[in-house]
Amino acid sequence: MFGRKLAIEDELFDKLKKCADSAGYSSPQEFAVHVLEKEVDRILGGGGETDEEIIKKRLQGLGYID
Repeated sequence: MFGRKLAIEDELFDKLKKCADSAGYSSPQEFAVHVLEKEVDRILGGGGETDEEIIKKRLQGLGYID
């Protein structure tokens, strides 16, 4: 699922962990991926994908569906 790694400062990771815990995410990584996806979509545009397509991609990324 996470084929590449991204190094971040310990302080930022601690903040990600707190946010993930309080928002109900299963891990800081899941929270970070969600935040990054939202920001990339905001900057580059959603590409015209439907909500269903977006949800399907997220579920695939999380390993829930193939």
